Amino acid sequence: MDAPVRNSDTANKINLTLINGTGYVFNVEDYMTLRQKHRIVGALVGTCNMRGWSANDCTLPLELTPYETRFLVDRDIAQLVSKHESLLRVPGANELAEYHQLLDAGFAAQAEILKTEKIHETERNMSKILEGKRKKLLKDGVPEAEIVLDASKILQETAGNFVFERKNAQLEITCAHKQAHTFKIIEPPAIENALKYKVFCDFWTRGYYVTAGDAFGADFLLYPGDPLQYHASHIVILLETPIIQPLDLIAKVRLSVIVNKICIFAYFGNEEVVTDTHVEREVHYQTVQWEGNREKFGTVQQQRQVEK
Repeated sequence: MDAPVRNSDTANKINLTLINGTGYVFNVEDYMTLRQKHRIVGALVGTCNMRGWSANDCTLPLELTPYETRFLVDRDIAQLVSKHESLLRVPGANELAEYHQLLDAGFAAQAEILKTEKIHETERNMSKILEGKRKKLLKDGVPEAEIVLDASKILQETAGNFVFERKNAQLEITCAHKQAHTFKIIEPPAIENALKYKVFCDFWTRGYYVTAGDAFGADFLLYPGDPLQYHASHIVILLETPIIQPLDLIAKVRLSVIVNKICIFAYFGNEEVVTDTHVEREVHYQTVQWEGNREKFGTVQQQRQVEK
Protein backbone atom coordinates (compact mmCIF):
# COMPACT_ATOMS: atom_id res chain seq x y z
CA MET A 1 0.00 0.00 0.00
CA ASP A 2 1.27 3.44 -0.87
CA ALA A 3 2.59 5.54 1.98
CA PRO A 4 0.43 8.54 2.93
CA VAL A 5 1.18 11.75 1.11
CA ARG A 6 1.79 14.66 3.48
CA ASN A 7 2.28 18.30 2.79
CA SER A 8 4.83 20.49 4.53
CA ASP A 9 2.28 21.62 7.14
CA THR A 10 1.54 18.09 8.38
CA ALA A 11 4.96 16.45 7.96
CA ASN A 12 6.01 16.98 11.57
CA LYS A 13 2.65 16.32 13.21
CA ILE A 14 1.90 13.20 15.23
CA ASN A 15 -0.83 11.00 13.80
CA LEU A 16 -3.64 10.17 16.21
CA THR A 17 -5.74 7.28 14.91
CA LEU A 18 -9.47 7.82 15.37
CA ILE A 19 -11.09 5.00 17.38
CA ASN A 20 -14.34 5.31 19.35
CA GLY A 21 -14.46 9.07 18.99
CA THR A 22 -10.96 9.87 20.28
CA GLY A 23 -7.30 9.58 19.30
CA TYR A 24 -5.05 6.56 19.82
CA VAL A 25 -1.24 6.40 19.57
CA PHE A 26 0.41 3.19 18.35
CA ASN A 27 3.97 4.39 17.80
CA VAL A 28 6.33 4.30 20.79
CA GLU A 29 8.33 7.34 19.61
CA ASP A 30 5.14 9.39 19.29
CA TYR A 31 4.11 8.26 22.77
CA MET A 32 7.43 9.35 24.29
CA THR A 33 7.26 12.69 22.46
CA LEU A 34 3.77 13.39 23.81
CA ARG A 35 4.76 12.47 27.35
CA GLN A 36 8.20 14.06 27.60
CA LYS A 37 7.83 17.11 25.38
CA HIS A 38 4.13 17.96 25.57
CA ARG A 39 3.12 16.61 29.01
CA ILE A 40 0.29 14.49 27.60
CA VAL A 41 -0.11 11.21 29.49
CA GLY A 42 -3.29 9.50 28.24
CA ALA A 43 -3.85 5.89 29.30
CA LEU A 44 -2.02 2.78 28.12
CA VAL A 45 -4.64 0.16 27.25
CA GLY A 46 -2.61 -2.61 25.57
CA THR A 47 -1.72 -6.02 27.02
CA CYS A 48 1.75 -7.53 27.31
CA ASN A 49 2.21 -10.51 24.98
CA MET A 50 3.94 -12.72 27.52
CA ARG A 51 1.81 -11.95 30.56
CA GLY A 52 -1.81 -11.49 31.47
CA TRP A 53 -3.52 -8.13 31.69
CA SER A 54 -2.72 -5.91 34.65
CA ALA A 55 -3.80 -2.34 35.31
CA ASN A 56 -0.23 -1.51 36.35
CA ASP A 57 1.48 -3.35 33.51
CA CYS A 58 -0.14 -2.10 30.30
CA THR A 59 1.45 -1.30 26.96
CA LEU A 60 0.62 0.57 23.77
CA PRO A 61 -1.70 1.65 22.27
CA LEU A 62 -2.21 4.87 24.18
CA GLU A 63 -5.80 6.07 24.50
CA LEU A 64 -6.21 9.83 24.75
CA THR A 65 -9.20 11.57 26.25
CA PRO A 66 -11.31 13.69 23.86
CA TYR A 67 -9.88 16.75 25.62
CA GLU A 68 -6.29 15.67 25.04
CA THR A 69 -7.07 14.89 21.40
CA ARG A 70 -8.70 18.28 20.82
CA PHE A 71 -5.89 20.04 22.66
CA LEU A 72 -3.16 18.46 20.52
CA VAL A 73 -5.01 19.21 17.28
CA ASP A 74 -5.82 22.81 18.26
CA ARG A 75 -2.13 23.47 18.95
CA ASP A 76 -0.93 21.83 15.70
CA ILE A 77 1.02 19.21 17.66
CA ALA A 78 -0.94 16.35 16.12
CA GLN A 79 -3.61 15.54 13.56
CA LEU A 80 -6.52 13.17 13.91
CA VAL A 81 -6.62 10.63 11.08
CA SER A 82 -9.07 7.98 10.00
CA LYS A 83 -7.79 4.70 8.51
CA HIS A 84 -11.23 3.13 8.37
CA GLU A 85 -11.44 2.81 4.61
CA SER A 86 -7.88 1.63 4.00
CA LEU A 87 -7.93 -1.01 6.77
CA LEU A 88 -11.28 -2.52 5.79
CA ARG A 89 -10.78 -2.78 2.06
CA VAL A 90 -9.51 -6.02 0.45
CA PRO A 91 -5.69 -5.89 0.11
CA GLY A 92 -4.08 -6.17 -3.31
CA ALA A 93 -1.63 -8.83 -4.49
CA ASN A 94 1.42 -6.65 -3.81
CA GLU A 95 0.20 -5.88 -0.31
CA LEU A 96 -0.36 -9.57 0.45
CA ALA A 97 3.10 -10.41 -0.87
CA GLU A 98 4.63 -7.72 1.35
CA TYR A 99 2.65 -9.02 4.34
CA HIS A 100 3.87 -12.60 3.85
CA GLN A 101 7.40 -11.32 3.42
CA LEU A 102 7.19 -9.53 6.76
CA LEU A 103 5.59 -12.62 8.33
CA ASP A 104 8.41 -14.88 7.08
CA ALA A 105 10.98 -12.41 8.38
CA GLY A 106 9.29 -12.50 11.79
CA PHE A 107 9.36 -16.32 11.87
CA ALA A 108 13.02 -16.34 10.80
CA ALA A 109 13.95 -13.90 13.56
CA GLN A 110 12.06 -15.97 16.12
CA ALA A 111 13.76 -19.16 14.93
CA GLU A 112 17.18 -17.54 15.23
CA ILE A 113 16.44 -16.38 18.77
CA LEU A 114 15.25 -19.83 19.84
CA LYS A 115 18.25 -21.49 18.22
CA THR A 116 20.64 -19.16 20.01
CA GLU A 117 18.89 -19.82 23.32
CA LYS A 118 19.08 -23.57 22.73
CA ILE A 119 22.85 -23.34 22.15
CA HIS A 120 23.29 -21.21 25.28
CA GLU A 121 21.29 -23.72 27.29
CA THR A 122 23.54 -26.50 26.01
CA GLU A 123 26.62 -24.51 27.01
CA ARG A 124 25.24 -23.96 30.51
CA ASN A 125 24.62 -27.69 30.95
CA MET A 126 27.73 -28.92 29.08
CA SER A 127 29.31 -30.61 32.07
CA LYS A 128 26.17 -32.67 32.71
CA ILE A 129 25.82 -33.52 29.01
CA LEU A 130 29.45 -34.70 28.76
CA GLU A 131 29.09 -36.80 31.89
CA GLY A 132 25.89 -38.33 30.60
CA LYS A 133 27.45 -39.24 27.24
CA ARG A 134 30.51 -40.73 28.99
CA LYS A 135 28.33 -42.95 31.19
CA LYS A 136 26.33 -44.09 28.18
CA LEU A 137 29.48 -45.06 26.26
CA LEU A 138 30.82 -46.94 29.27
CA LYS A 139 27.53 -48.77 29.56
CA ASP A 140 27.75 -49.70 25.87
CA GLY A 141 31.16 -51.28 26.52
CA VAL A 142 33.49 -48.58 25.24
CA PRO A 143 36.78 -48.53 27.21
CA GLU A 144 37.44 -45.40 29.29
CA ALA A 145 40.69 -44.72 27.43
CA GLU A 146 38.93 -44.61 24.05
CA ILE A 147 36.26 -42.14 25.07
CA VAL A 148 36.92 -38.70 23.57
CA LEU A 149 34.24 -36.07 23.96
CA ASP A 150 34.44 -32.63 22.30
CA ALA A 151 32.22 -29.84 23.60
CA SER A 152 32.47 -27.90 20.31
CA LYS A 153 31.13 -30.86 18.35
CA ILE A 154 28.21 -31.18 20.72
CA LEU A 155 27.36 -27.51 20.16
CA GLN A 156 27.57 -28.05 16.39
CA GLU A 157 25.24 -31.04 16.67
CA THR A 158 22.80 -28.98 18.74
CA ALA A 159 22.76 -26.23 16.12
CA GLY A 160 22.48 -28.70 13.25
CA ASN A 161 19.64 -30.68 14.83
CA PHE A 162 17.59 -27.62 15.75
CA VAL A 163 14.21 -27.56 13.98
CA PHE A 164 11.79 -24.64 14.18
CA GLU A 165 8.15 -25.68 13.87
CA ARG A 166 5.93 -22.79 12.83
CA LYS A 167 2.91 -24.44 14.42
CA ASN A 168 4.66 -24.03 17.78
CA ALA A 169 5.75 -20.44 17.12
CA GLN A 170 4.50 -17.59 19.21
CA LEU A 171 2.05 -15.37 17.36
CA GLU A 172 3.52 -11.91 17.10
CA ILE A 173 0.87 -9.21 17.39
CA THR A 174 2.53 -5.90 16.65
CA CYS A 175 1.09 -2.72 18.07
CA ALA A 176 1.62 -0.54 15.02
CA HIS A 177 1.09 -1.72 11.44
CA LYS A 178 4.38 -2.55 9.76
CA GLN A 179 2.86 -1.60 6.40
CA ALA A 180 2.03 2.01 5.66
CA HIS A 181 -1.66 2.81 5.28
CA THR A 182 -3.39 5.70 3.60
CA PHE A 183 -5.51 7.91 5.79
CA LYS A 184 -7.57 11.05 5.70
CA ILE A 185 -7.27 13.91 8.15
CA ILE A 186 -10.48 14.72 10.01
CA GLU A 187 -11.64 17.21 12.61
CA PRO A 188 -11.94 15.99 16.21
CA PRO A 189 -15.48 15.53 17.55
CA ALA A 190 -17.02 18.55 19.22
CA ILE A 191 -16.23 19.04 22.90
CA GLU A 192 -19.31 18.36 25.01
CA ASN A 193 -18.09 20.06 28.20
CA ALA A 194 -16.62 23.48 27.44
CA LEU A 195 -15.66 24.09 31.07
CA LYS A 196 -13.74 20.83 31.33
CA TYR A 197 -11.77 21.52 28.17
CA LYS A 198 -10.96 25.09 29.19
CA VAL A 199 -9.79 23.98 32.64
CA PHE A 200 -7.63 21.25 31.09
CA CYS A 201 -5.96 23.76 28.75
CA ASP A 202 -5.52 26.31 31.53
CA PHE A 203 -3.68 24.01 33.92
CA TRP A 204 -1.57 22.56 31.10
CA THR A 205 -0.53 26.13 30.26
CA ARG A 206 0.48 26.59 33.89
CA GLY A 207 2.99 23.72 33.51
CA TYR A 208 1.10 20.83 35.12
CA TYR A 209 0.64 17.28 33.91
CA VAL A 210 -3.15 16.98 33.78
CA THR A 211 -4.76 13.52 33.95
CA ALA A 212 -8.23 12.11 34.55
CA GLY A 213 -9.26 12.17 38.21
CA ASP A 214 -11.97 9.50 38.25
CA ALA A 215 -10.02 7.25 40.61
CA PHE A 216 -10.02 10.05 43.22
CA GLY A 217 -13.60 11.20 42.76
CA ALA A 218 -12.53 14.29 40.82
CA ASP A 219 -12.49 15.57 37.25
CA PHE A 220 -8.72 16.11 37.01
CA LEU A 221 -5.51 15.37 38.86
CA LEU A 222 -2.64 17.86 38.69
CA TYR A 223 0.96 16.65 38.83
CA PRO A 224 3.99 18.95 39.23
CA GLY A 225 6.03 16.52 37.09
CA ASP A 226 5.71 13.22 35.26
CA PRO A 227 3.22 10.98 37.13
CA LEU A 228 5.80 8.19 37.05
CA GLN A 229 7.99 10.29 39.34
CA TYR A 230 5.58 12.51 41.26
CA HIS A 231 2.37 12.20 43.24
CA ALA A 232 -0.55 14.42 42.28
CA SER A 233 -0.61 17.67 44.24
CA HIS A 234 -4.20 18.79 43.51
CA ILE A 235 -7.59 17.40 42.62
CA VAL A 236 -9.84 19.56 40.45
CA ILE A 237 -13.63 19.39 40.72
CA LEU A 238 -15.88 21.13 38.20
CA LEU A 239 -19.06 22.87 39.31
CA GLU A 240 -21.99 23.74 37.05
CA THR A 241 -22.66 26.84 39.16
CA PRO A 242 -20.64 28.84 41.73
CA ILE A 243 -22.96 27.47 44.43
CA ILE A 244 -22.17 24.22 46.20
CA GLN A 245 -24.16 22.58 48.98
CA PRO A 246 -22.38 22.49 52.38
CA LEU A 247 -22.44 18.70 52.63
CA ASP A 248 -21.02 18.35 49.11
CA LEU A 249 -18.30 20.85 49.98
CA ILE A 250 -17.37 18.93 53.12
CA ALA A 251 -17.39 15.58 51.30
CA LYS A 252 -15.11 16.77 48.49
CA VAL A 253 -12.67 18.59 50.76
CA ARG A 254 -12.48 15.71 53.22
CA LEU A 255 -11.81 13.42 50.26
CA SER A 256 -8.86 15.60 49.27
CA VAL A 257 -7.54 15.33 52.84
CA ILE A 258 -7.72 11.54 52.78
CA VAL A 259 -5.70 11.36 49.54
CA ASN A 260 -3.34 14.12 50.77
CA LYS A 261 -4.08 16.62 48.00
CA ILE A 262 -5.31 20.20 47.71
CA CYS A 263 -8.87 20.62 46.43
CA ILE A 264 -9.65 23.10 43.64
CA PHE A 265 -13.18 23.97 42.54
CA ALA A 266 -13.59 25.36 39.01
CA TYR A 267 -16.66 27.02 37.56
CA PHE A 268 -17.73 29.56 34.97
CA GLY A 269 -18.27 33.08 36.23
CA ASN A 270 -20.81 35.51 34.87
CA GLU A 271 -18.17 37.61 33.12
CA GLU A 272 -17.60 37.24 29.39
CA VAL A 273 -14.30 37.84 27.61
CA VAL A 274 -14.54 39.06 24.02
CA THR A 275 -11.76 37.84 21.68
CA ASP A 276 -11.15 38.44 17.98
CA THR A 277 -13.13 35.34 17.01
CA HIS A 278 -15.65 34.61 19.74
CA VAL A 279 -16.93 35.34 23.22
CA GLU A 280 -15.65 33.24 26.12
CA ARG A 281 -16.78 32.87 29.70
CA GLU A 282 -14.10 33.29 32.32
CA VAL A 283 -13.22 30.38 34.60
CA HIS A 284 -12.98 30.99 38.33
CA TYR A 285 -11.02 28.81 40.75
CA GLN A 286 -11.46 28.33 44.47
CA THR A 287 -8.81 26.45 46.43
CA VAL A 288 -10.00 24.88 49.68
CA GLN A 289 -7.93 23.18 52.38
CA TRP A 290 -9.44 21.36 55.34
CA GLU A 291 -8.45 22.89 58.67
CA GLY A 292 -10.23 20.23 60.73
CA ASN A 293 -11.15 21.04 64.32
CA ARG A 294 -8.33 23.49 64.86
CA GLU A 295 -10.54 26.11 66.56
CA LYS A 296 -12.18 23.53 68.81
CA PHE A 297 -8.89 21.98 69.86
CA GLY A 298 -7.37 25.43 70.28
CA THR A 299 -10.19 26.41 72.67
CA VAL A 300 -9.71 23.23 74.73
CA GLN A 301 -5.97 23.86 75.00
CA GLN A 302 -6.57 27.44 76.13
CA GLN A 303 -9.02 26.26 78.79
CA ARG A 304 -6.50 23.73 80.09
CA GLN A 305 -3.86 26.43 80.29
CA VAL A 306 -6.26 28.63 82.29
CA GLU A 307 -7.08 25.76 84.65
CA LYS A 308 -3.39 25.16 85.28
